[in-house]
Amino acid sequence: MRAVGLLLLLLLLALCGSGAQGELQETALRDPAEEPTEQTTKQTTPDIWAEVRALRDMVVELKVELKNMQAAVTDSESQVDELNLQVTLLQRENSVQAADLMSLETRLTASESKTSDLEKENADLQTRLSSSESELLISKSRIETLERENAVQAADLMSLETRLTATESKTSDLETENAERKVAFYTALTNGGQVGPFNTDITLKYNKVFTNIGNAYKPSTGFFTAPVRGVYYFLFTMFGSRTGYMGVKVYKNNQMIMWNLEYKTGNWKYMTNSVVLELMAGDEIHLVLPSGYSLYDDSTNHSTFSGSLLFTL
Repeated sequence: MRAVGLLLLLLLLALCGSGAQGELQETALRDPAEEPTEQTTKQTTPDIWAEVRALRDMVVELKVELKNMQAAVTDSESQVDELNLQVTLLQRENSVQAADLMSLETRLTASESKTSDLEKENADLQTRLSSSESELLISKSRIETLERENAVQAADLMSLETRLTATESKTSDLETENAERKVAFYTALTNGGQVGPFNTDITLKYNKVFTNIGNAYKPSTGFFTAPVRGVYYFLFTMFGSRTGYMGVKVYKNNQMIMWNLEYKTGNWKYMTNSVVLELMAGDEIHLVLPSGYSLYDDSTNHSTFSGSLLFTL
């Protein structure tokens, strides 16, 4: 509205300017005889040029104000653009929020439906719980009766368990004793033929085991270990195939208790001996081939070593 007023003011000034110029031209064409009258008129007429200058100054001020207003309008338009951009961003954000809201509404509907189902299920459970509580009261009464009966039975059971434990312990001891009483072994020396002579005494390892009840004989070492205290019987046979000495030494632990030997010439020859020994549990018996002696054995088992427990002590 201020811009329209300014335009009207400018138009008015233009009209005033054109009127002043017409009066000047009219004054130049008039008769000199009329000059006194005109001078009187000039004295009574306001100074038009002064008004024109005032109007010009006003126009200049209005132009400055118009430029300021245009700058303000430009700034306002920039602010309007920024506001439009913010509106656009807010509209986009609102669209995203609307989509999220729709998703939440969908989830809420599903949750409400599930809640309704759970409420129905809970009601059913409450009904079943009430029924179960009634049955529980009956069961508690029966349990109390059974607990009293079980207490009596538990006392009887404890007594039976004590008796059973004692019986099992005694049975285990008897089984162990019986197992230890069953000791017997029979072995042969080798399938390799000639054994010896050697430059030193060697422990004979009878590695062909035919019987080893009680596992008291160890073929890997050639040692027999007494499992219990008792009287044991041992038998050994020796066979020679070449001229020279044949024989064995019998050791109890690290003590030699027998040395059987024979010098043979030419033909094959056997020699057999036995020994009865009282042994403590853990005592060891093994046979040694003396230095310079030899034996022979093959798949027919000529050289053997055997023994058994006669009775415990």
